[in-house]
Parts: sequence; structure tokens; C-alpha cells
Amino acid sequence: MADLVLNELSKTFSNKTGAVHALKKLCLEVSATELIAVVGPSGCGKTTALRLIAGLENPTSGSIWLDGKSISNLAARDRDVAMVFQRPTLFPHLNVFENIGFGLKLRKFSAAEIENRVNEAGEILGLSGRLHCRSEELSGGEAQRVALGRALVRQPKVFLLDEPLSSVDAPMRKQLRKEILQIQRLLQVPMIYVTHDQSEALAIGQRIVVLNNGQLQQVGSASEILEKPANSFVAGFFSHE
Repeated sequence: MADLVLNELSKTFSNKTGAVHALKKLCLEVSATELIAVVGPSGCGKTTALRLIAGLENPTSGSIWLDGKSISNLAARDRDVAMVFQRPTLFPHLNVFENIGFGLKLRKFSAAEIENRVNEAGEILGLSGRLHCRSEELSGGEAQRVALGRALVRQPKVFLLDEPLSSVDAPMRKQLRKEILQIQRLLQVPMIYVTHDQSEALAIGQRIVVLNNGQLQQVGSASEILEKPANSFVAGFFSHE
């Protein structure tokens, strides 16, 4: 089991008006047994943090450590990090089974291993009866389940989720949260779940990370966030919960 450590991780973007500090010296440790929920207003640095961990962006400064080794300079394909995005991107010419197993096929897994992993993921995510369906036959919730399955079968060392349930209705969101928690218990890897929804963060996170303007405001359990907010921003942000 691997621990994930972010050490003073920063990211600055340049635009026509100057520098934009998307993330400022973020320090965070996530154990292999944790699901961390990252929450904050739009533009606070949530997605930037995930993209840096996944290797989709390079940090301006700071470092990322996994299992005691720096992965800061590794290409995304070499990090063993799986990321699920807000909207599932499925291959329309492939069925559910083929979509879930696509990454394994690229990595030259045997047909038997692909079948075992895809069938297991299908059972966990309630897709066993849908594995031969095309993407256009799926509901929004089923499509997101396929995206989760595609990440799950890789058995990654880190699992990142960027607002994965924002496009599904409330009953489906509740069910998918249960399935995400089941995935965390199964994989036992650091899992970071980004959301803009305070209620969702409180419901799913074992610890809550609150960001604002690229800076860490507080890390704590749901009760700590609600009962002992670190500052006026945190108190105000969760005031309706």
C-alpha cells in the first residue's frame, strides 16, 4: 500500500494580464486507506491539484511523492495514477466490456486477465448485464460507471476523481457514492475526490480538504470542519450545511 505526499506543490499560469497562482504551496498527505474530499469554490485550485498529481500538468515548484519515491518528473503514463473526469469519455465504437478493458489491452494484458478484471468491475458497479451494450444505449449514470470501471481495472496506486457525479441525478449520485466507497475499500489506495458541493464532500470524505484562491484553508473530519472551522472563509463556506 502506498501513501501520497504533496510537498509545497505550486502551479502558476501566465496570461495576458500576468501570472495566475492556481495553487500555492499545497502540503497534504493521503494514506492508502483514505478517501479525501477536496472542496472549494470555482477556480480555487481543486482540479489543478489533480492534474498535477496525474502528470497532466507540471508543477511550478514543489514535489509529489508516492510510496516514498518522487513522481514529480515522471510522465503521466508512468505514474500508475487513474483519473475519472466530470464527463465520461467513452469510445462509441466499443461496447461496455471493451471500453472498460481498453487500457488493459493497450498494456498487453492477457485476454483471460482482462476478462476477469472487467467482469469483477462489472459486478461491483452493477454493469454485469450491460457489458455488451454500446455507449449510446447507456444512461448518464451507467456511462459514469463505465468510466469508473475503466480506472478500477487498472488497479492503480492512486485514484483521482474530478467531480465525477455532477452530471447525474440525486438518486444515482447517492448510489454511485456507495460504489466509489466500495472501490476505495477494495483497492486500498489513496483516493482524492474533488467536488464543489459541500454536502457531497461531507458525505464521502474521511477527511475534507478546503481550498480557496489556490491556498489550503483547513484539513479535517466533517465534524472538525463544521464545529471548529479554521477561519471565517471555512465557516462561511459551510454555513448552510
